[in-house]
Amino acid sequence: MTTILLVEDDPLEAHMIMPLLEREFDDVRRADAAEALGVIEHADFANEIVLVVSGQLLKGIRKPEFVAELRERVPELPVLVLGTADDSPSDYMGENVAFLPRTLATRNMVSLAHKLLERHKNTVG
Repeated sequence: MTTILLVEDDPLEAHMIMPLLEREFDDVRRADAAEALGVIEHADFANEIVLVVSGQLLKGIRKPEFVAELRERVPELPVLVLGTADDSPSDYMGENVAFLPRTLATRNMVSLAHKLLERHKNTVG
């Protein structure tokens, strides 16, 4: 099974984003930033994750640091960053990382998620 992990600490934001992802993908799970960095270390779960979607609000860690830490632990894992007004796309440069400004997130999130997964499949498979 392939799992998409939504990392979002705000329950309201997660409640708005989850249905969009669940309409397109079989298994979507939610975690906060600390949980996400913890579960990524467990091989059973980490092997199922094919994409991480970093949401709007992460507590205790800035999004660029979260993404950098995630990339350090699992560099091949695609990450889709849903940006806010405080985010700069230049904070999220790198292979398998895509930045989507908040104003475009709802409309383009699923499409960009599919593209990241397809690119990942082509490089791994």
